[in-house]
Amino acid sequence: MIIDIFGKVVEVVKRDPEWIVFYRGNEGKKRLARDIVIPSDVGEDDLLTYLFDIYHEDSTERNPEVKTVG
Repeated sequence: MIIDIFGKVVEVVKRDPEWIVFYRGNEGKKRLARDIVIPSDVGEDDLLTYLFDIYHEDSTERNPEVKTVG
């Protein structure tokens, strides 16, 4: 799932039991986002809310939300 976290676009994958987060480059390459940690007990339905709560300080007028983009 591709998620925009206040303007920072990442790919989030559930590999039971863990969530793995990747930064995506323009050329299609990915690298592990070690600075974004999602606890394994966060469900998919709660993922956007969790990311909003943790990273809300990154919110700006231009990028005020956490949303799926693909």
